[in-house]
Amino acid sequence: MTMNDIKTETKEKVKSKTRDEVTEPPMYKVLLLNDDYTTMEFVVEVLIFVFNKSTEEAVNIMLNVHRKGIGICGIYIYEVAESKVGKVYALARENNFPLKCSMEKE
Repeated sequence: MTMNDIKTETKEKVKSKTRDEVTEPPMYKVLLLNDDYTTMEFVVEVLIFVFNKSTEEAVNIMLNVHRKGIGICGIYIYEVAESKVGKVYALARENNFPLKCSMEKE
């Protein structure tokens, strides 16, 4: 028996589904809340360090926090937002400030 004598039959069937729409992950706003103890300078530093804001952007957000009681630091996917909130709390604790930071689904 040679190789030519052996008949091999291979049937392949490939099934694939393609989604027509790609769903984007939900986005979350990271918010800073005003308090009577955290300094404006510290808030600006946090915005620059944690949220990569320019000095001008950081000052504007800080003024929103100061005047309106709340300011939006950025909008991110859940994991990034959660990480940034954690960094803010860690920095606030290290510097003995009661700065509050939260996230909410957009």
